[in-house]
Amino acid sequence: MNWAVIVHGGARTLAPAMQARNRAGCAAAAGLGAACLAAGASAVEAVAAAIAALEDNPAFNAGYGSVLTSAGTVEMDAALMDGQTLDLGAVACVSRLRHPIRAAGALLRAGPVFLCGQGAEDFAVEAGMALCPPEAMIAPERAAGQGHDTVGAVAIDARGHIAAGTSTGGLSGKRPGRIGDSPLPGCGLLADDTLGGVALSGEGEVMIRVTLAAHILQGLADMGAMEAACLLPARMARVGGEAGAIVIDRFGALGLAHNSRHFAVGLQTADMAGPIGLIDAGEWEAQGHGR
Repeated sequence: MNWAVIVHGGARTLAPAMQARNRAGCAAAAGLGAACLAAGASAVEAVAAAIAALEDNPAFNAGYGSVLTSAGTVEMDAALMDGQTLDLGAVACVSRLRHPIRAAGALLRAGPVFLCGQGAEDFAVEAGMALCPPEAMIAPERAAGQGHDTVGAVAIDARGHIAAGTSTGGLSGKRPGRIGDSPLPGCGLLADDTLGGVALSGEGEVMIRVTLAAHILQGLADMGAMEAACLLPARMARVGGEAGAIVIDRFGALGLAHNSRHFAVGLQTADMAGPIGLIDAGEWEAQGHGR
């Protein structure tokens, strides 16, 4: 089994000045995940490494780049799922963790599946993570409230195991305490070695209603990665709203689809010399993929 990793930086319209930055950021994150996989690390480790890189990049709405709530604070959600064991770790409404994905990863086999707020941060401390002042998570360029939506990653390792993860600052100006699709299995992400893995981005309230990740993953029982990803537009048409999906099937094939204008993506497979970055599915198809 050849390894592969694909990451996304959010489904939305990107201003021209942000397109190159999003493409480069996603490619760099995919490259970090690929380096983990090439060194023999698990899909779970690769996904966490890729997402942590995006959480450090203020071009993306996750970690340090998170948008602000209506109260002017940061509240972040993240989740990580292991397709081999079906273990899931998720945190929500955390404000003092530099890398929420690491806290989600620490929950994978810890007992609780989903912790929020103070309880999630207390657990992170017990797991050896440091807290930072909430104000230290507010990037200056985020103070005006711009956002680039959720980030996510999916990987398959050399042993054929699959993982998926997500991280987000949520909606700009959201009500404090709001939780979207990102940390919810079957809505924002899902991984199962027998089928594949998917990570999503988009308008959480409507994606929850159509359990979008579960719908796409189930599609992998009968179709390839690109075909399953392309189930997204019809499913979203029932409720409206924008979304994007990245997919890896159990054979290591990649897929992506979106109904937003842009969808920043980075990817690398074992037979590629290095990672590539895209800002929409059209670029992927122009390179001869997804046909």
